[in-house]
Parts: sequence; C-alpha cells; structure tokens
Amino acid sequence: MKTIIIALIALGVGTGLGYFLRLIISLGKKGSIELEVKQLLVQAKEEAQKIIADAKNKELEVHEEVKKIEKEKETEWKRTEERLIKKEGFLDERQHDIDKEVENLKKKIEEVREAKEKVDTLETEKTTALEKIGRLSQEEARESLMEDARKRYEEDLLIRLQKLERENTEKLEHRAKEILVTSIQRYAGSVVHEIMTTSVPIQSDEIKGKIIGKEGRNIKAFERAAGVELIVDETPGAIIISAHDPVRRQIARFALESLILDGRIQPAKIEEEVEKAKGEINKIIKQKGEEAVYECGIFNFDPRLVAIVGRLFFRTSYGQNVLQHSVEMSHIAGMIAEELGADPYIAKAGALVHDIGKALDHEVQGTHVNIGMRILEKFGADPRIITAMRSHHDEYPYESLEAYIVQAADAISGGRPGARRDSVENYIKRLQDIENISNSFAGVEKTYALSAGREVRTFVFPDKVTDIEAKELARNIALRIEGELKYPGEIKVIVIRESRVIEYAR
Repeated sequence: MKTIIIALIALGVGTGLGYFLRLIISLGKKGSIELEVKQLLVQAKEEAQKIIADAKNKELEVHEEVKKIEKEKETEWKRTEERLIKKEGFLDERQHDIDKEVENLKKKIEEVREAKEKVDTLETEKTTALEKIGRLSQEEARESLMEDARKRYEEDLLIRLQKLERENTEKLEHRAKEILVTSIQRYAGSVVHEIMTTSVPIQSDEIKGKIIGKEGRNIKAFERAAGVELIVDETPGAIIISAHDPVRRQIARFALESLILDGRIQPAKIEEEVEKAKGEINKIIKQKGEEAVYECGIFNFDPRLVAIVGRLFFRTSYGQNVLQHSVEMSHIAGMIAEELGADPYIAKAGALVHDIGKALDHEVQGTHVNIGMRILEKFGADPRIITAMRSHHDEYPYESLEAYIVQAADAISGGRPGARRDSVENYIKRLQDIENISNSFAGVEKTYALSAGREVRTFVFPDKVTDIEAKELARNIALRIEGELKYPGEIKVIVIRESRVIEYAR
C-alpha cells in the first residue's frame, strides 16, 4: 500500500513536472514566434519606409523632368509664335504690295485700252484718208503694198531662199551620202536574172520524140504531174518549160533532166522522178532559207517561216532574185540602223521578210504585203518586224524608224544600176507619164525626160514664170511625180528659165 501510495505520489509528481516542463517549453516557443513576428514587422516597416523614400525621390525626379519638358515646350511655342507673327507681318506686307501691283496693272490696262482705242481711231482715220486720196479699199491697198514689196525684194528673197535651201540640202545630202555610201561599200552582191521560162538542153532532137511519147501520153503525164507546160518546138537542142510558179519550173527542170539522163521516159517513171524532184527542191528551199537567216544573223524565226523565206530563191522581180535582193536589203538596213541609232535586228529582219508574201502570192489572194503580214502573224513574228516591213510600198503609214530604213534599203537595192531590168515599153510609158505631168502645169513650154526617166528637164516661158515661181514649179512637179508614179530610186526635176535678147547693129 505504501508502495502504491509512493507510486501514485511519484506519478502525480511526474505528471506535474511534465505539465510544468511542457508549459515552460510552450511559453518558450511562443516567445520565439512572437520575436520572429516582431522582427518581420520591423523589417517590413523599414522596407516600406525605404520604398516610400524611393518613391518620393522618383516623384521629385519626374516632377523636375516634367518641369524641364514644359519649360522647353514653352520656349519652343514662344519661338513658333514669334515666327508666325513675323510671317504674318511679312504676308501682310506682301499682300499690300500685291494689292498695289494689281492696282497699278489695272491702271496700265486701262491706259493700254485707251491707247488702243486712240490707235484704232487714228488707223481708221488714216485708212479713210488713204482711201479718199488713192480711191482704193483697204484690201486693194494691202495687195498693192504686198505686190510692191514682192517686186522690190524678189531678188533678195530668191537669193536668201536659195542660200538656205542649198545649205540645208548640202548638209542633208552629205549625211545621207555618208550613211548610204558606208552601207553600200560594205556590201555588194551579184544578181541572178530569171524569166518566166526555163530551158533544158538536150543532146539531140530524138529525145523530143521520147518526151512527147505515143499520142502525146508522156508529155501530158509530165505536165499533169509537174503542173507546168512543156514547149517542144523546132528550137534546136532545147526544151522549154513554161510556168508562172518558179518552184514548179525548177521541179520540172530537175525531173526532166533526170528522165533525159536515164533514158526511160514513160508515165510511171515520170511521176516517180517528179516526186523525187519535189523532195530535192524542198531540201534546196530549206537550205537557202537557213543560209539566208544565218547570213543576216536572225536566229529565232519559226522553221516554217524559214522555209517560206527559202522559196524566194526561185522568185524574181524585174529580173532580180528576190531572196538575194532581200538579203542585200537586210545588210543595208542593218548598217543604216547602226548609223541612225535604230534597232539593227528589227531593221534586218523586216528587210529580209519584206517580200515574203511573194513566195505564196500564186496561192493566196491579196497583195504580197498583206500576204506577208498574215504569214508573219501566223508564225508568231515580232510585231515590230511586221510594222517595219509593211510600209515599204507606202501602203501603210510609217510607224517606226525601222520602217523608213526598210523602205530606203529597198530603194537602194532595187535602184542601183544593173539590179533590175524592165521592158522598153515600160520605160517609154514612164517617160511619157513624166513629160505629161510636167507639161500639165501653166507656163511650161516643153519637157524632156532623160536617163530612163531618172531626170526631167522642164523649159518655161520667161515672161510668164518668174524665178521664184520656177522654183515653186519644180517642187510641185516633183510632188506630182511622187504621188502619181511608181519608180525605183529618185527622179531629178530641173526647171530652166532663160531669157535671150537679140539686137542687130547695122
């Protein structure tokens, strides 16, 4: 029992001690937490005071900066205001000056109007007085004065006019000659002459019988296959092939030469040789077209267009081979374009294809210019090339410098001596037309066309035509010839006015 009591007492004492110790520990922890809280509060107050102090400093800095900016703006506004005040003052002064000038102008206009009225009045009075004195109207007096002035200064005007024209003509001719001579000197080509028939030589007249065949079967078969006419007559050692299409003539010539060489002349063999000849001619056409464009330096044409160009090899104009004429033109046009600052490629291409319509004019309706334009458009040629080529016969307006160059190159190539040939009848008709045009003008005594129509000399009556009128007459005759006639090159018009006085001393 005693032990139990002691145990209980010990238990109670232990419990009390534990409670007390626990209380002491609890109070210690509470004190430490409160201490930490107090420290945190102190730190927060310090940081808050620091932030407040920084904010006040920043506020002061911003305030100072704002004051500074406001001061600068105020200064700038004052300067701007001063400038505006000065400008306003200047504008006021300027407006005042303008008002004064306007007022002065109004006064001057009024003075001029009054002076004009006075002059008109005096002019009217003067005219009236002159009409009374001379019994002439104003128009009659003016015509009289003009006639007197013309007669008085006619010689001086003529001299001045001739001097100016001579100077300008000399300058232009000199430059033109430089360009043309340079171009022509750099290129010279031979001309091949062909006609509407082709002659095929034969060794003996016995071959003529074989070509005709029994009852004319061979010659009929040949003409049907080749599309030409064979003229087998009494001409010794030759058979004539006649056709308007030069390509057909060449096919017929190739085929006929092969048949004569082979000796077997019959309808089946004729058709075979004609087909073989067509293939050979097509090769030649392609080759000639490629050679032409290569020689002229034109490399972007459609192959079909090149083949059509090659067909011109078998076409002639006034005895001049059209393909050689076109190539010659292309070289001349390119050199003229270089001299004048135009596009050499467009000029050369336009010159090369200017007569391309002649390659198909037997098969297509229309002029060779229109046919050529349709061909070029069909095969996608450059529009500038079409513009350059279509004006070489004055059918279309000249819309580019290259068009003028192509026309000039055509005249140079076709007008040079030996380039073309014409019939006597055409020359005679041209001479008659030139003389008729010249004789149709008033005051012309007689006219002579010389040098195959390249020069015309017109004699006038000296008592009916003055020197100035003679000069005007020459120009009018030249314009009439340009408008009514077609000719290669140029025609020189000379008007001769001669006065002769004959007296005899007896």
